[in-house]
Amino acid sequence: MTNAEIHAVLFDYGGVIAEEGFYHGLISLAEEQALDAKTMPQQGMDAVYDSGFVLGRGNVNDFWSLLRQRTGLEGDDELLTERVLEGFQIRIWVIELVRKLRAKGYLAGILSDQTPWLDELDKVDHFYQEFDHVFNSYYRGKGKRDASLFTDVVTELGLEPAQVLLVDDNEDNVQRAKQMGLNAIHYTSHSDFILALERVLAEEFSH
Repeated sequence: MTNAEIHAVLFDYGGVIAEEGFYHGLISLAEEQALDAKTMPQQGMDAVYDSGFVLGRGNVNDFWSLLRQRTGLEGDDELLTERVLEGFQIRIWVIELVRKLRAKGYLAGILSDQTPWLDELDKVDHFYQEFDHVFNSYYRGKGKRDASLFTDVVTELGLEPAQVLLVDDNEDNVQRAKQMGLNAIHYTSHSDFILALERVLAEEFSH
């Protein structure tokens, strides 16, 4: 039986389902090239939006060209992409948790500000099959910086906002989801997340 209130749990990909390859990959590249490693991840996130890549309005070349222009980063598109993608290592325990949730009757989905890279990662790790829905900003033309995305997804699920739980490692996304009426957990660590999930769903998942 599902929790009386929550019917669906939506997981961010990078930083929740998998290690955050984008963030850590850009830091590593910046350190290797003696660039500002502290600002590079945010520069990358801004560039992925400003180039239109994350919203399906630009391509990978547009993204890397803009980031190179803004930061002095060097390297061709293929090499830079490879360095970022290799950091997205699936957290097996999250996949096991998703299986438990679905076995209990919850819908499980991915809600990610991503690009066609998510499809490439799935070809390697085959994680799409573990979820009922995959919502990727690249195909929707809208990302989590636009709070109306959460309403769109809830409507598509045929649910009310209060029946949906978002798990995201970005606190701004968590706050926007809450503003739209969803339940949301800010992911910071495995143990804290499990405790928060158990409180929200009133079920035990730690064993």
